[in-house]
Order: sequence, then C-alpha cells, then structure tokens
Amino acid sequence: QVQLVESGGGLVQPGGSLRLSCAASGFTFSSYSMSWHRRSPGKERELVATITSTGGITNYADSVKGRFTISRDNSKNMVYLEMKSLKPEDTSVYYCYAKRGAFGYWGQGTQVTVSS
Repeated sequence: QVQLVESGGGLVQPGGSLRLSCAASGFTFSSYSMSWHRRSPGKERELVATITSTGGITNYADSVKGRFTISRDNSKNMVYLEMKSLKPEDTSVYYCYAKRGAFGYWGQGTQVTVSS
C-alpha cells in the first residue's frame, strides 16, 4: 500500500537547522511531484516547497525562501527538506505530499518546534 513516512522533526533553538526526510513506498515515486506543507494550530495549511518529479524545478513559499531547500533522491524514493535559520514561526507539523494528476498522497506528519 501507499506510504509516506516523515521523520527528522524535533525541538530546535531559533537560528538552528533541521533536515526532514520523507520515505515513499507503494507507488511510482519518480512519476510524482513532491511537496512539503505545514499546519499550525489555528492556522491554514501552508504550502512550503515543491519539487517536480525529476527534481529539475523547485518552488518555495516566500516565508521560507532562502532558508529551506527541498530535494529528492529518486533512486531511494526519498524527499528531503533542509531547514536553516529556523524561526519560532516555523513551528508546525510538516507533511510531505505526493501528487500526480488527480492523485495525491499524504504522510502522517512530523512535528517541528522552534523554541529557546
């Protein structure tokens, strides 16, 4: 069955870094665009970053541009989100999402907390 499993979240101080990973299985990973989203309590879900199926094109929300980097390894069915210069407002549950046409799959999320 389809699975997207995020990992790498945790507690980090402001200015720190984290690397999130998302392991995919059960579908043809290399045919899907991938993205990271986040949702905080009381807030709308926010699209953080996207990457095309081949990894050739990436896009970022203005709030994370220059600080976050999305990447993927199609040989390992993995997508990553490198997060630097973290701010308290980056605190959220981060989800990876796989999309191809009308089909999409969500992971279960990983908590990132930025606090001193």
